[in-house]
Amino acid sequence: MNRTAIVGYMVIQSLLLIEALPTWGDIYRYVDENGTIHFSNVPTNDKFEVYIREVIPSWIDRSTQFDLHIAEASKIYNIPFSLIKAVIKAESDFDPSAVSSAGACGLMQLMPETAQGLGIKDPFDPKANVMGGVRYLKEMLTRFNGSIPLALAAYNAGPARIGPRREIPHIRETRGYVRKVLNYMNRY
Repeated sequence: MNRTAIVGYMVIQSLLLIEALPTWGDIYRYVDENGTIHFSNVPTNDKFEVYIREVIPSWIDRSTQFDLHIAEASKIYNIPFSLIKAVIKAESDFDPSAVSSAGACGLMQLMPETAQGLGIKDPFDPKANVMGGVRYLKEMLTRFNGSIPLALAAYNAGPARIGPRREIPHIRETRGYVRKVLNYMNRY
């Protein structure tokens, strides 16, 4: 078998494996005024309440669940896969339903205004969140001439905080965040 055939076979086997993996998500329900019970995995109004909470089995490695989305975003925006994965690790630890105390949502912890500005309708949709977050990260990299530390600082603290001297702001959380992401980058 030639090299191209072997690679093709491996890709097909990988896709079949991915397709066979189960998916998880919270189930919501509400009872309307007529007594009809409505179930959904995507609540459409505030009447829905969590009925069954998602529990991801311990044998699932959360860090690999979103690799296809990360790889696609990496290719589209020409950003290293390892950088995207490191940002997700630092932001949400691969939890697509994460919400910060400031209200940032999803894998890449997008603020609602940022998500809206990026055209993201559901910031908890992993693919949409990764695509939007990477697009925003690319904007920061472009704005700061490809400087990963400055782009990360802007991603964390906001681009206005970088200032005219083009240095990481003296904010303990932001400095720690930049170090953490750069460290994670080396792991991926």
